[in-house]
Amino acid sequence: MSETASQSAPQARPAGVIVIAVILVLEALSLLTAAGWYLYGLLTSTPTSLGGAIFTLVFLVVLALWLLLVSYHLVKGYRWTRSAALVFQLFVIVIAVPTLSAGIIPVGLALLVPAAAVLLVLFTKPVLAYTSRTGDNPKVL
Repeated sequence: MSETASQSAPQARPAGVIVIAVILVLEALSLLTAAGWYLYGLLTSTPTSLGGAIFTLVFLVVLALWLLLVSYHLVKGYRWTRSAALVFQLFVIVIAVPTLSAGIIPVGLALLVPAAAVLLVLFTKPVLAYTSRTGDNPKVL
C-alpha cells in the first residue's frame, strides 16, 4: 500500500533541475544576444552571402528558442530533455576547447564552465529520478 502511495505522489523538483534550467535559459539569452548583434552587423554592412547570413541569423534564433523549450520541459520532468541538454552542452564544449587553445581564455571558460556544470548535474541521482518517472503521469515521454 505504501509503495503505490509513494509512486503516485508527485516527486519534488530537485535543485539540480533548476540549476540546469537556469543555465539553459542563460545560454538561450546569450544566443539571442548574439543574434541581435549579428542582425546589427547585417544591417550596417554588406554580407558576402546574403543567404548564408540570413540562415545564420535564423539558426541562432531557432536554437535559442529550442533551448528555452528544453528548459521549460525539463522543469516539468520530461525525460527527452536530458538528451537535448546533453547534446547541446557537448556542442558547446566542442567550441570551448579550441577557444581555450587559441588563447581566448575568458570566452573559453564562459563556454566551458556552464557546460561542464550541466553535464555534471545532469547525471546526479535526483535529476535522473525526476526525469525518469514512469507510471500514471501522461506527460512523461
